[in-house]
Amino acid sequence: MSRGLPLFPEAASTIASGVDLVYFFMVAVSVFFSVGIFTAIFYFALRYRRQHPDEVPKPIEGSLQLEILWSVGPFLITMVMFGWGTALFFRNVNPPPGAMEMYVVGKQWMWKIQHPEGHREINELHVPVGVPVKLTMSTEDVIHSFFIPAFRVKKDVVPGMYTSLWFEATKAGQYHLFCAEYCGTQHSGMRGTVHVMEPADYEAWLSGSPRGETMVQAGERVFQRLGCFTCHRADTPGRGPSLEGVFGSDVRLQNGQTVRADEAYLRESILRPQAKIVAGFSTQMPTFQGQISEEGLMQITAYIKSLAQRQGPETARPQQ
Repeated sequence: MSRGLPLFPEAASTIASGVDLVYFFMVAVSVFFSVGIFTAIFYFALRYRRQHPDEVPKPIEGSLQLEILWSVGPFLITMVMFGWGTALFFRNVNPPPGAMEMYVVGKQWMWKIQHPEGHREINELHVPVGVPVKLTMSTEDVIHSFFIPAFRVKKDVVPGMYTSLWFEATKAGQYHLFCAEYCGTQHSGMRGTVHVMEPADYEAWLSGSPRGETMVQAGERVFQRLGCFTCHRADTPGRGPSLEGVFGSDVRLQNGQTVRADEAYLRESILRPQAKIVAGFSTQMPTFQGQISEEGLMQITAYIKSLAQRQGPETARPQQ
């Protein structure tokens, strides 16, 4: 689509053309039936209007074939929409393996973004073209919504949980970033720019931008500051389960259930440690609610994820 039409921003991601096709198909179906129905209404209103006051219309008998046609036809069309949209949804909800991970924190009224290498941005996001990028997002206050129209991706950022989206940009350039959920008096100013760069230009930007701690380094510092290492030990059994290789593994709980140790599980275990207690361990862990920021939670999550990546398949299980 032309950039000059504000309602139809340029399609600049791998998912954008698929979203547009579904949208235009649904619009075409809606227009077809709207025009057909209203045309029929006007035609029958004129064709079968009463010609004189004492005219008695002939009774109309029902048609089973006609009833089946206008019941099955719309049903099949809606199933096409449903199936097409579902396939597109699952394609867009599951990032490919090895996607570049970045972390986003929404706050009235800005987007704070951190690259795994340690680079930080506010209301700016630099990404390379042709590389899948996964965003793990949270908010420090109210609900926000991360929306890049040119990529046709939008995801609510909800308090108290992680949400994620991914995209793969296909065209270098600058694209708008908006908050699509009303979040306060300055909601309209919560916007930014996505800079899609050629890989060589992106590497040059990384090398030329101020670089702080990496997410893993910052997470390790938070891990040490909170004293987590005193219970979650890697060398000897501690009062808590070992975190070496825990991310991505199946964790057995005291109640006999098994859960997958993903970002949401790690977050809940830090803020509500009594919610899911690992089998073989007590309930001594205190809550860190209010003692760690959203950025700190993401950093410590990145650190724990790095512990899983250091382990081989044989050790990728939590200590029980």
